[in-house]
Amino acid sequence: MIATAETLAPEMGLKPVCEALNLPRGTVYRHRRPRPDPTPRPKPRHALSATERQAVLEALNSEPYADLAPAQVYNQLLDAGQYLCSIRSMYRILDDHRLVRERRNVLRHPHYQRPELLATGPNQVWSWDITKLLGPVKWTYFHLYVLLDIFSRYVVGWLIADREKASLAKRLIAESSLKQGVPPGQLTIHADRGTSMMAKTTAQLLADLSIAESHSRPRVSNDNPYSESHFKTLKYRPDFPERFGSQQHAEAVCRQLFTWYNTQHRHSGLAFLTPECVHYGRAQQLLDRRQRVLDQAHAATPERFIRAAPRVQQLPAAVWINPPEKGEESPIGAQ
Repeated sequence: MIATAETLAPEMGLKPVCEALNLPRGTVYRHRRPRPDPTPRPKPRHALSATERQAVLEALNSEPYADLAPAQVYNQLLDAGQYLCSIRSMYRILDDHRLVRERRNVLRHPHYQRPELLATGPNQVWSWDITKLLGPVKWTYFHLYVLLDIFSRYVVGWLIADREKASLAKRLIAESSLKQGVPPGQLTIHADRGTSMMAKTTAQLLADLSIAESHSRPRVSNDNPYSESHFKTLKYRPDFPERFGSQQHAEAVCRQLFTWYNTQHRHSGLAFLTPECVHYGRAQQLLDRRQRVLDQAHAATPERFIRAAPRVQQLPAAVWINPPEKGEESPIGAQ
């Protein structure tokens, strides 16, 4: 529009042209004025040097960290006793090198009560679900059963079968409860409304073990977020096969993946601690060690921490499945 006004102005005059185009004349005048060169932003005194930035880039691109997000790298370096820079600085350095890149209308249904479960420690609330693994040929599947502690994200039990069966779910729950030494009346197990989860044999076992049961609302995947998120974490691993040649192959791969998940994976919802560390009460010891590393870094270069001394991310004190909305009371049965 400005170009049109500039073209017609010499013949018709700027004022009538702007009135016809409903364009303020001040806009045309500003467009005509030469724009001054932008003032370069001064480099902060506490900015990383070129050598330090290169060291950060090399660490981010190194083999152990090349596939990890900066937040994962930052906390793993702290665990190793090393501080390079903040997470935000890592993103800036990656962005400078163009390395930051990538991870309905609902029908009306009957009202179902929203499950509200609270866990303030391990073995209070478990979530379990079943997912399909592609078999060697089309239309063949293996079924992966997983029991997950929502507070620690620790996989307390799993098995693989060629079908969904309530008796298998019953065996998995019984063996996992015995292995974890869960006392009667302490545990709640949450699941969706699959056939194995709703089976009478499963409900009878939970009653015999004094375990409370909870179920998601129909067609509401958010009611079982921890199991859904866990399955996505596993299936998005670079070494997760597209298909499994046999049940034995699936068991071997899953055994390796669950070992990695429980003992090596730094979970973003757990202050980047491993599920095993949280489940067995070693979290605070590791957080204190990280804080000592940050304290040493702050003492060495306090000018780089402008607002305050750095503090490590803390472990959540409580974990909810559907926390109460404002004005509601906590569920009486929450653990």
